[in-house]
Amino acid sequence: MIRTHRLQGGIAAATLALVLTASGCSSGSGSQESSDDPIVIGVSLPLTGDFSEPGKGVERGYKAWAKIINAQGGLLGRKVELKILDDQSNADRVVSDYEQLIGRDEVDLVFGPFSTRLVVPSARVAEEYGMLFVEPAGAAPEVFTQGFENLFYAAPAVADDHYNHLAEYILAMPESERPRTVAYAAMDDPFAQGTAYGLKDKLEKGGIRTVADEVYPPNTTDFGNIAAKIADSGADMVVGGTQYQDGVNLIVALQQLDYQPKMAAFSTAPTEPEFAKAIGNKTEGILAPTGYTQKADYPSNKEFVEKYTEQFGEAPEEDEANAYTTGQVVAAAVEAAECASQDPDCQGKLVEWLRGNTVQTVVGPLKWDDKGRPQSAHMIQQWVDGEIQIVLPEAQQETGPVYPKPKW
Repeated sequence: MIRTHRLQGGIAAATLALVLTASGCSSGSGSQESSDDPIVIGVSLPLTGDFSEPGKGVERGYKAWAKIINAQGGLLGRKVELKILDDQSNADRVVSDYEQLIGRDEVDLVFGPFSTRLVVPSARVAEEYGMLFVEPAGAAPEVFTQGFENLFYAAPAVADDHYNHLAEYILAMPESERPRTVAYAAMDDPFAQGTAYGLKDKLEKGGIRTVADEVYPPNTTDFGNIAAKIADSGADMVVGGTQYQDGVNLIVALQQLDYQPKMAAFSTAPTEPEFAKAIGNKTEGILAPTGYTQKADYPSNKEFVEKYTEQFGEAPEEDEANAYTTGQVVAAAVEAAECASQDPDCQGKLVEWLRGNTVQTVVGPLKWDDKGRPQSAHMIQQWVDGEIQIVLPEAQQETGPVYPKPKW
């Protein structure tokens, strides 16, 4: 059932639409498939509000994909046009946006937004309309327990599995050498907690004790008390389930207390370009999971890095790559099913094809289980000699892991 009261709110959001088209056309779509009509893809992204920075990264990734695919002739011989709305990092707004895009604007396809908090409500809308929903940034466990049948996550692994390679590495160490105790601090956020507690579960099963476990609100800025509890625990290892600014603030607080763990791992923050400067360039030995590296030798990645850099003046990061991957996944399904419209038969074919096939992407080959969870793991990066490098798994490492961690 279409929620008409929210649809009306979505109509008002039309003025925020950002349209990308190689031809400069901004006309609507409908279900016609004339080669003269573009394939219109609807997206809602947090271009303002709490998630605006990664949201803008996802926007750049989508735009890079559209420009490259159009330069190659488009999909099914038709140009691609993106219709992007700003959901303002608001869950109610993202719902009205997708109801507008699908119900009123009649876009042919949709791409997902950024963050678990926005993916879940928007995926419900797509499910109601029977639309394929490939998303770049909803990795938390709760995304895959809603019963969605049309959702696919376009990245190597869900949050719980981001640290799989690190857990295997630690548990393979001789017991006399590996960390024996761990302190955890995680933002009250499904993704951040998923990364930290996915590792926690695996290490505890391997006999490594938890000696501190702190959860903090997303708006936390003062990490003095949390850092003191971690330092007082004397943990051999610290794990942060972090986004960006909270990760920086926590690390700075730990540095000020001269807490020196043997191993330190934080999600998201260490992979951001501004990270080193933000923590005083005391980065040596810090670990982080990542689903993407610009150096990966996957066939499409070289073109992506080159063309993205030409378009935006800098190389892509993980958010941009996951957005680009979303485009690759949808494109593969469209070309295989030979259709791109809201027609139920077409959408069913797109979903069915993805359920049974592997797609080659800039983050590697992707395949999914029946819940839309990708069946792989993230790589592990570490700051070594002043730059962040892949250290795990061994097949993709740029340098070996450094342990114990040098003092910061």
